[in-house]
Amino acid sequence: MASSGHARSVFFLLLLLLAPLVVVVYAASSPAFLEEDVILGAMAAARLGSKGANASTRRPANNSGRDVFSVVSGDGRRDDAGGWKEEIAAMAGRPEMAAWLRRVRRRIHERPELAYEEVETSRLVREELEAMGVAFRYPLARTGVVATIGTGRPPVVALRADMDALPIQEAVEWEHKSKNPGKMHACGHDAHVAMLLGAARILKARERHLKGTVKLLFQPAEESGAGAKRMIEDGALEGVEAIFAVHVSHEHPTSVIGSRTGALLAGCGFFKALIRGGRDPVLAAASTVISLQSLVSREADPLDSQVVSVAVVSGGGGDATAPFELGGTFRAFSNASFYRLRRRIEEVITLQARVHGADAAVDFFEDQSFYPPTVNDARMYGHVKSVATELLGEGRYRDVPPMMGAEDFAFYSQAVPAGFYYVGVRNETLGSVHTGHSPYFMIDEDVLPTGAAVHAAIAERYLALAGALSSSSSDPVEQRL
Repeated sequence: MASSGHARSVFFLLLLLLAPLVVVVYAASSPAFLEEDVILGAMAAARLGSKGANASTRRPANNSGRDVFSVVSGDGRRDDAGGWKEEIAAMAGRPEMAAWLRRVRRRIHERPELAYEEVETSRLVREELEAMGVAFRYPLARTGVVATIGTGRPPVVALRADMDALPIQEAVEWEHKSKNPGKMHACGHDAHVAMLLGAARILKARERHLKGTVKLLFQPAEESGAGAKRMIEDGALEGVEAIFAVHVSHEHPTSVIGSRTGALLAGCGFFKALIRGGRDPVLAAASTVISLQSLVSREADPLDSQVVSVAVVSGGGGDATAPFELGGTFRAFSNASFYRLRRRIEEVITLQARVHGADAAVDFFEDQSFYPPTVNDARMYGHVKSVATELLGEGRYRDVPPMMGAEDFAFYSQAVPAGFYYVGVRNETLGSVHTGHSPYFMIDEDVLPTGAAVHAAIAERYLALAGALSSSSSDPVEQRL
């Protein structure tokens, strides 16, 4: 991004820290976290290298010594009913796969790059793809990469990983701490890239089983800059009929998958208003803030969660001719509510200023950080749930509540049927408990083989079941798989 983009990133980060975001929470009856010894991870033998922050700490369940990815029935006999499950799990569970995934993730973690600056990360992705013999197109959206595996013919399914980091100074002391001052992979995008490269390796090895084509999207600028939108503009979704993506989550135990149908993440917008002139710009600004804070409480459906927060107020420093600045964020779970809030924010700011004889202009940063709600297609949600439970087991999938966080994956979900899901990285023993965008954020690297396996399985099974998944039948997807 241009140098002014860095200033905007800091402005948005300040708003996010100040704005009171609302999270819809489960009732006390929510299922408890799984016990640690039944959570998926890599084989104990795959745990090579440093045991510092972000390393693996797991042991095989029940001291059996078995790879937790193995598909074995209760009496010890191999379960051949689902050959794809056994083969994908076996590939993901190999010690060399887990070690390679850690190396890739750590290389990316050491050299975090901000939006549209992912030059080294993009180069690493291309080098790894070339080593696998996977064809790709580059560049899209400046630094983006789209790889292709399969027949080259329809149906076409896409998997996406974001590559950018955040303008945060890492506070985690470990061997692979960020070497770029003031920049950090504090949202897990390094893990997302590693997992998608892992899926590429699995899918390439199983290319003969693919009943169509898989596109792998390595996308820049998720945090700010609307990278997904620019990937679409550059043709990343050409021919694609469905898309899936994963995001690491500190709220779920390592390798537990979570998702939901419908609205999963809120639409998110930022605004900055400049109020000039008038008899009393301070009074004009104060009236505007009060009116903005009543938009949700007095106009919104109480069952339709929305947020409007004024998080920045800056005066003219005693200069009556200097503009008065207001800044804030707004969020909603439906496109209708999101765009209604945008319209009403602009109306309130401009009309309240006029009441006081002032003029106002509003900037919504619609080319940088104006993201609509992320909405999961019911069929794609069902596909994620079905594949995850078949591959990992019933106890390792859970439905999750919607959250007021935002994702530019929303642009993909507006273009084609989409499925967005979480994979847990919470490990209290390791210290992987901090929310994304924290300088103390870390992950349990045992998640990497699981993420690669689930990615690959979702794509391969989508192609095998494309006819059923594209059907307009109202039958639950999981009953058809």
